[in-house]
Amino acid sequence: MAKIGVLFLCTGNSARSQMAEGYLRHAAKDRFDIMSAGIEPKGLNPLAVAAMQEIGIDISQQNSKDVASLLGQHISYVITVCDNAKERCPIFPGAGKMLHWSFEDPASVTGTHSEKLNAFRRIRDQIIERIDRELI
Repeated sequence: MAKIGVLFLCTGNSARSQMAEGYLRHAAKDRFDIMSAGIEPKGLNPLAVAAMQEIGIDISQQNSKDVASLLGQHISYVITVCDNAKERCPIFPGAGKMLHWSFEDPASVTGTHSEKLNAFRRIRDQIIERIDRELI
């Protein structure tokens, strides 16, 4: 039986989509084929790695990918996690569902290291709650 393909898409594929990919992979084990990508990939944000590590999920080996590299793949769910990605999302023929979950960009928060990390924790927790409610 083929796995259900899930793509989390954001602008930079550095934080929100990466945390979503890591959490769903951890929580759902082998039920899904899970990917993340960005409209303009920027590389994995170290604070996203740190926030996920706090809950025992290692995303440090995930890579930031351009959404164009995934065109043509079987994807059942395309989930945009920011408004910019929703506006610029390419068409995925055969995608069963296009969902939009708008999360604040934790990388845009300014302040101390602690304040920035707290923003990543808050968004991480919102992502987890949404995945648990709608996908698991």
